[in-house]
Amino acid sequence: MCAEKIQRLIQASILGFVMGLAGSGMYAAAFILQFSMMLILIIAGLTGWCPGLIILKKIFPSCDEMNNKDTN
Repeated sequence: MCAEKIQRLIQASILGFVMGLAGSGMYAAAFILQFSMMLILIIAGLTGWCPGLIILKKIFPSCDEMNNKDTN
């Protein structure tokens, strides 16, 4: 598994958690978590800087590195 794929799985899990919070009536917590997620994604989209991905790349290889290993 590479860092980018793990990041997408974590994002999907967070969105599912937000849905669970909203479904259980905890609207304020769901809103705060959703808004935080949106800000992080906007910053990552505009600047290319994503703190979660930086941390994951220290633990797991990036997809580019894995693809280069497979082709060599």
